[in-house]
Amino acid sequence: MIKRKLVAALLLINFAVSAQDLNKQDVKNEVIRILDSINKAKLPDTKSGVSGEEHWYDRISLRGYAQIRYNGLFSTNDKVSCEQCDKSWGTTSTDPDAKSNNGLFIRRARLVFSGQVHPNVFFYFQPDFASSPSTGIQNFVQIRDLYFDLSFDKKKEYRVRVGQSKIPYGFENMQSSSQRLALDRNDAMNSAILNERDLGLFFYWAPAQIRERFAMLVKDGYKGSGDFGVFAFGVYNGQIANKLDGNRDLNVVARLTYPFVIGSQIIEPGIQAYTGKWAFTGEISPGVKVDDPQYVKDQRVGATFVLYPRPFGIQTEYNVGRGPRYNTVTNTVDETDLNGGYVLLNYKLDVKKQHIYPFAKFQYYDGGKKYEKDARSYVVRDYEIGIEWQPIKAFELTAEYVIADRTFEDSALPINRQQGNLLRLQAQFNF
Repeated sequence: MIKRKLVAALLLINFAVSAQDLNKQDVKNEVIRILDSINKAKLPDTKSGVSGEEHWYDRISLRGYAQIRYNGLFSTNDKVSCEQCDKSWGTTSTDPDAKSNNGLFIRRARLVFSGQVHPNVFFYFQPDFASSPSTGIQNFVQIRDLYFDLSFDKKKEYRVRVGQSKIPYGFENMQSSSQRLALDRNDAMNSAILNERDLGLFFYWAPAQIRERFAMLVKDGYKGSGDFGVFAFGVYNGQIANKLDGNRDLNVVARLTYPFVIGSQIIEPGIQAYTGKWAFTGEISPGVKVDDPQYVKDQRVGATFVLYPRPFGIQTEYNVGRGPRYNTVTNTVDETDLNGGYVLLNYKLDVKKQHIYPFAKFQYYDGGKKYEKDARSYVVRDYEIGIEWQPIKAFELTAEYVIADRTFEDSALPINRQQGNLLRLQAQFNF
């Protein structure tokens, strides 16, 4: 304050000596102008929000979504269930009169922290606040994703991903649950990797233009799978996420895909494969025999074709391979062939700012699920008919009618084919 007064006094003396022809009002106006200039130079730019210093939190974004389901409408058989899909659907109880507790259920509650913390380093952290362990107690917090992308060029076309993330195998596996039309992923592709994730090291490559296309297919409502590169190659534990490796034998995975623009349409064919050894840790019941339980062959190759809904869409995948499967005749877990896939038909209808997606899906799977009890044996033939309505960006409502024919057998349920129908509802909130 004293400094400003001295400057003003000196200016007044200067004007009085050298510019006596100026009147007092002109001198006063000039002094006020100079003082205002000094004040503006010292104040931060509040309009633009730039203070000259960048904080760590300026580089990090936060978003998320939550899904609440109800599976109790018009159910004709409570013994129809899918442990991998939704723990609130049906029951696997051996009691012949058992009923499922198909009440309201928080399927997912996700927060995503992400950001470009360095020109060459991107980080992504996603915990789930609705994890459901086998104890029956719900809503535990568990890490879904925690990884870092290290890029090697300004366009970020070449990058290495380190951490726990989705494995680049299967379009529907990589597609976020917030984007998927059907309430659950198909058994055939999803049985490869529980929760689609594991801890690994992956190389991704995609031209900058195609990375922008991948982002557009999600942002503009075309139900894309996200950006997992045009070419992907990596290694991972092969023991599912949040679990220690069981045999020090890394799985190897590779994928090749490309979203072509043909006229007004976008199609994306792809192929993927992985190979490794599965290690049983606590899945096998007493009395069930397994040859070399720490090194069971686990191999698959799959093909993908997607016609994005502009406005009509097709999404289909099929895979074949070998893996562990329970044998009801010998009470053993054997290494057997597996195969299966699905086809999804959908339509994107835009009504003003609302989006409506009617869809129909058929899935088939004949094989085992290594991470379930006794590498449970499955034969699945399901039909799903549904509709997703998004009246606003922050809210989506999905109704899905399921016609299920599921055979799933283990040492506790050696003969178990279940057929039934039900209506499933889901409310999703995006924030």
